[in-house]
Amino acid sequence: MPVITFLIEGSGELQAEALPGEKLLDVARKVNVAIDAPCSGNGSCGKCRVRLERGELFSEKPRQISEEDYALGWRLACGCVVKGDADVFVPDIASAYKSRMKVADLSDERETAVFNAALADVKGAGIAFGTDLEVVPVRADAPSEDDTRADLDRLCDALGISAEQVSLDALRKLPTALRASDCRLECLARRSEKGLALIDLWAEGEKHPVCGVAVDIGTTTVSAVLMDLADGRILAKASSGNGQIRYGADVINRIIEASKEGGLKKLRSAVTEETVIPIILGMCRSAGVPAGQVYRVVIAGNTTMNHLFFGVTPDYIRLDPYVPAFMSLKSAEAWELGLPVFPRAEVLCAPNIGSYVGGDITAGTLSSMLWDSDEYRLFIDLGTNGELVFGCRDFMLSCACSAGPAFEGGEISCGMRATDGAIESCVIDESDMSFKFGVIGGEKPVGLCGSGLIDTIAELFRCRLIDSSGKIVAEDERVRTDEYGQKSYVLVPADGTGTGRTISLSEVDLDNFIRAKAAIFSAVRLMLQYADSSVDDIGQVLIAGGIGSGINMDNAVSIGMLPDIPREKYRYIGNSSLTGACCMLLSDEARAKVDEITSNMTYIELSRESTYMDEFVSACFLPHTDAGLFPSCKRI
Repeated sequence: MPVITFLIEGSGELQAEALPGEKLLDVARKVNVAIDAPCSGNGSCGKCRVRLERGELFSEKPRQISEEDYALGWRLACGCVVKGDADVFVPDIASAYKSRMKVADLSDERETAVFNAALADVKGAGIAFGTDLEVVPVRADAPSEDDTRADLDRLCDALGISAEQVSLDALRKLPTALRASDCRLECLARRSEKGLALIDLWAEGEKHPVCGVAVDIGTTTVSAVLMDLADGRILAKASSGNGQIRYGADVINRIIEASKEGGLKKLRSAVTEETVIPIILGMCRSAGVPAGQVYRVVIAGNTTMNHLFFGVTPDYIRLDPYVPAFMSLKSAEAWELGLPVFPRAEVLCAPNIGSYVGGDITAGTLSSMLWDSDEYRLFIDLGTNGELVFGCRDFMLSCACSAGPAFEGGEISCGMRATDGAIESCVIDESDMSFKFGVIGGEKPVGLCGSGLIDTIAELFRCRLIDSSGKIVAEDERVRTDEYGQKSYVLVPADGTGTGRTISLSEVDLDNFIRAKAAIFSAVRLMLQYADSSVDDIGQVLIAGGIGSGINMDNAVSIGMLPDIPREKYRYIGNSSLTGACCMLLSDEARAKVDEITSNMTYIELSRESTYMDEFVSACFLPHTDAGLFPSCKRI
């Protein structure tokens, strides 16, 4: 049986047995070698580049790899078929998303300030913070020759409860805890209309915080916080790339992969065992808190992520009539999901609204305060997918637009996620038409992330280097035409990049991006039509999500991605999904409010709206076929 040795840059090597004729990408996935494949291996994105060092792999030269690079051994993993033993070099860029991705979490002061302000807004709207978990002090009678009651009876008598109200976890700790503390205990109970249900206990005076974890499971990134449920303090925070990324950049590819034999188990393992569990354990270590002292977990993710996390098939989400297996879930317990926290910890899930609008948006809507607003607000979550909510306290409309993964680097030849080497901003100096780039990490650039892509295309259009249809009209030395007759514009020459390859935008890239931005703007237009409103009626536009943190609003408007309204109406609200999940973690009233928001929101399935395609086609220009919609758009 052939053996493939993966030489992973910066991480050593890993060997895997393969079958003759097996795709190299599939071999890598079997042994969890991270090779970035946004298109999930259909050959369209060209991102799964590896270099054949020794041996033989059958592979025809793909259009995304030049003759020179092909001669040097560069291949696409999805296009390579195993013939025998081989050594394959996997560049670091393929796995950097797991550990060095720039995300909208609570890792800097700006995000923390936005988070704290959102929590204060929710509290200010009259949502009381507090849960049904309660620490109850107990003073039990000491055992003696005259009092030989069983420890459980002694505890129940002191609390005035029955044995059926005491969990097995608590009972197991009871004998030792009683005798270690002169019969003085602290008991963690869940209070309901039926009374107390005692779930855990410990000796009085023992340091034992009652903690919870909120997790935002994004298609690309996962962010989480560990909190003290008693006072709401953040004890630790963490983020990571979603381990499912190697199965495709978007939810459709993930669903397709999950439908294959053993696929659901692989996808669930990638998000739980590879991503969420290490995040939880890492936060607990950082805070010095045993994982067994985590008693509540709240999950907020899109509909597909929620299904995959809970191990429920998402197959029918993508098939007409687009019906998910569940919208809301009764809370599960941690042991059922294999989470390494207190076994009977509640695991709550923010409810979904539709096939493509999930718990990340219901939780985000809570923290956006749109539900408590007198003025019309537009809430846009920009990530791997584009989800929108429009309305006020009287009504709410929601939809998801098929923007595709372009804003996360997918479908763009030089696109990448927001990690080291990504161009995140761009300005063209009109005096000499030179480019000035901001690069994450400050090193040589490797590609363009979402915010950099928006800036660069806006600048190319402003400086008349591309036209309204995305065609390259510049006539300078930066314009290249490849063997297929495709034009591209060189942004950074090969000697100025971190890979030794030019960073260019082709006309295909420009077309893909224009379609992505058109999907967002046409969704906005359709929702306004539903509400018999216009852009002038929008009081605020609330931008959330990883890409939102770095967007230059002027540039986003100038290319027709966002409405042309006064810029002061735009406000960045951080990772609203994580913020909403934290509210649910700390407040049972917030949890109930999310359920109420979900039941009061109207979900629009854009694929069934006949006018949506008309709006979309009209928006597939820079900035739009109706230039009157963008009066502030200026070009030199």
